[in-house]
Amino acid sequence: MRLETARIRFRKMVIGDIPTYHKWRNDIDVMRTTNPSLDLYTYAETEAFVNHVIFGAGDSAKNFIIVDKNNDQAIGITALVQLDYKNRNAECILDIGEKEYWGKGIGTEALTLLLDYAFLEMNLHRVSLRVFSFNDKAVRLYTKLGFQQEGISRQAIYRDGSWSDIVHMGILKEEYLIQKGRSL
Repeated sequence: MRLETARIRFRKMVIGDIPTYHKWRNDIDVMRTTNPSLDLYTYAETEAFVNHVIFGAGDSAKNFIIVDKNNDQAIGITALVQLDYKNRNAECILDIGEKEYWGKGIGTEALTLLLDYAFLEMNLHRVSLRVFSFNDKAVRLYTKLGFQQEGISRQAIYRDGSWSDIVHMGILKEEYLIQKGRSL
């Protein structure tokens, strides 16, 4: 399976991604809607994380850098983590790190490509995610792709002076295929 669309492609994370990923994970605008702690990371911490992704994650995760095919620029990261092969489940993550790509449908394209990979290539049965309730754009995106709300961790995140929920969502392979006009 080719992990690409007309505009983007996925590739494995490499050592050369450390400076870019370090920039993303220390940009409060980027992390405000995805990182519960909003901690800033040292370069050494980012380097250790990327090395773990490259050399240590093994079969527990599938991490991809999202690349703009027009200019070969890394623009974000997506992953299937907490892979449970026995029960065919995973959790997905999506971050568009380059802000000039926000609002252009890249998130939809990347997540669709990731779900195609999860369900059609890896034969997973279920993919889940967690999203902060104040991240309206992400909730709309996930709902549009067929994710259903499965639960709420009430007032689990403190942002901008108030408490917000973390919404747990999931999608089953059958639901995804129906959404795309396919069958099992």
